[in-house]
Amino acid sequence: MDLQTRKLNFIQDFLKLESEKAISHLEKLLIKETKSVSELKPMTMKEFQKRIDQSTEDSKNNRLTENDELISEIEKWS
Repeated sequence: MDLQTRKLNFIQDFLKLESEKAISHLEKLLIKETKSVSELKPMTMKEFQKRIDQSTEDSKNNRLTENDELISEIEKWS
């Protein structure tokens, strides 16, 4: 299912809601998500290059987390 279809389905389900509490939760979530996206700003080329250099340095010095280790750690969160 594409994103546009999912949005339309969400809107239809939202319009059927009768719970004030559910609507409040969704409003708060929307505000939080909208705020976090609007606070993003593009990196400068200098910042971008610095991140690349840091990542390269981390790789050379084995300061990486392997995929399976990360998945195992995430599974412990629940």
